[in-house]
Amino acid sequence: MILDAIVASTRLALAARRAARPERVLGESLSVLSPTLDVVGALRRRTGVNIIAEVKRASPSRGALNAHLVPADLAATYACAGAAAVSVLTEGRFFRGSLDDLRTARQGLVRAGRVCPLLCKDFILERYQLLEARLAGADAVLLIAAILEDGPLATLFEQALELGLTPLVEVHDERELGRALRLDPPLVGINNRNLGDFTVNLETTRLLRPLAPAPAVVVAESGIHSAAEMSALASWGVDAALVGEALVSAPDPAARLRELLEAGR
Repeated sequence: MILDAIVASTRLALAARRAARPERVLGESLSVLSPTLDVVGALRRRTGVNIIAEVKRASPSRGALNAHLVPADLAATYACAGAAAVSVLTEGRFFRGSLDDLRTARQGLVRAGRVCPLLCKDFILERYQLLEARLAGADAVLLIAAILEDGPLATLFEQALELGLTPLVEVHDERELGRALRLDPPLVGINNRNLGDFTVNLETTRLLRPLAPAPAVVVAESGIHSAAEMSALASWGVDAALVGEALVSAPDPAARLRELLEAGR
């Protein structure tokens, strides 16, 4: 499966980074960081479906989407066009991202004078990656239930909170949602993409949304391209949508973002 290959690659890359820069060294830098931003508040700031706009160069299923994007510029463009938050894909081998993309996205937001939360979207397996994300400017991190057993998921969830990071716990089916809800997560991501074969079905959100009670903010992920799909998410009571491919492949990402926001009101 593609997911297994991504996790295996992530473990190898993580081991190399830890060997070059031990976790102790990362921890020594935490004291100088500013507090993280309120991600939950940002995703509730307006009625309708808010958008987490993604900086994403490529995907395993579609290949290159926008190989030459500039994270700093794109993040600022998203924030100015109304994105509630910006997601940055930092996995290197399959998505062609990096922690540098996260850092420069934050720099771009600062230069543009925009206060906008950043989500580090990666395949997080260990605390080391949480530290990396926090030091690179993240306010939130993705925790994928499909790659984490109950114990590691709960541990990473608590460790993220201790670091000031808001966990977005991603699920794909009813069983994973039940596991996630036991943590009382502030953010629940419903991924419409099957991580086994990377096919997409928006019905996943329609079926799981009623099973995710308040106060969790529910984020629909993957396969959201059209105004009609945003309108459907609004009718299902979804709080936010994470949109990547539809924006990075658009000739005018800002115009496309505003169009989708309007449809989700």
